[in-house]
Amino acid sequence: MLETRAGAHIRGDVGAGVPLARELHMTQDHPEFDSEDLSQNPPETDPLKAEIESLRSEIALVKADALRERADLENQRKRIARDVENARKFANEKLLGELLPVFDSLDAGLTAAGSQPSPLRDGLDMTYKQLLKVAADNGLTLLDPVGQPFNPDQHQAISQGEAEGVAPGHIVQVFQKGYLLNDRLLRPALVVVAKHD
Repeated sequence: MLETRAGAHIRGDVGAGVPLARELHMTQDHPEFDSEDLSQNPPETDPLKAEIESLRSEIALVKADALRERADLENQRKRIARDVENARKFANEKLLGELLPVFDSLDAGLTAAGSQPSPLRDGLDMTYKQLLKVAADNGLTLLDPVGQPFNPDQHQAISQGEAEGVAPGHIVQVFQKGYLLNDRLLRPALVVVAKHD
């Protein structure tokens, strides 16, 4: 019985001593498994945290670059759309600009023909009106500003004059009509402006 008890006692001592011996053996041979170090900071955690932070900052930079690129593309799309619209609106600018002397000649011919009806005057008048209609359909607007206030954006004053019934700063006479193409000045009207008292 004593033997059994002693054997049990020995077995108990050996069983109880094994985990302690393993721990002691592991910490002596492998210092990285020191229980105090494990409780504070695992050795691989700090580099992983640093790598995670590095990746997060890279993601933020990529997102910012993508957002900037998207904004650049949107601005470029708007600029191209505006350029295409302007090209469409002002494609006829050169042709219509070269037709302005023709308008001036027809207008001068109608003025010289007087107000008396004649086949020649009627033909000139019809031609002038048809030409103005075609030009208007393509965005051309006639500026004939008699009696209107002087606008330096659309009119060019060549002199000042006095006229009864016309307010100062208003246009008394038009020497040459002006034209707008889709609200852009193609040629200013040459005008005489009423003097200020």
